[in-house]
Amino acid sequence: QQTAKNLFLWNGRSFVRKGLEAYFTVLLELTWPKRRILEVYMNIAELGNGIYGVGAASEAYFRTPPAQLGPAQAARLAAVLPSPRRLHADRPSAYVMRRANWIQQQMEQLGGPGYVDGRAPPHPPH
Repeated sequence: QQTAKNLFLWNGRSFVRKGLEAYFTVLLELTWPKRRILEVYMNIAELGNGIYGVGAASEAYFRTPPAQLGPAQAARLAAVLPSPRRLHADRPSAYVMRRANWIQQQMEQLGGPGYVDGRAPPHPPH
């Protein structure tokens, strides 16, 4: 839903925009695999004031390419997604750090990067 909104639509709240958002969401889910939807979203999502995509955010905040981000850095970027103009990855509040820690724990429980690639164990470790 966020990918469709960010990719095809304008900001605002109207029934027309919401209807189009639902239409594009269904269209994306029928034509793209979930991994592709996530990839596109992570390349267009705002992660700071004027910073769009994980590549730009990893360079701006951590001076490193996204492929070299550590789990804590990746979790911190994910932690600001609900409100990237209010929450900051480069100077995180206690809330952002708690959220990043929770996200990192969830990633580890799901099997880390292997989960996204389909290499995770069938059942998360307990």
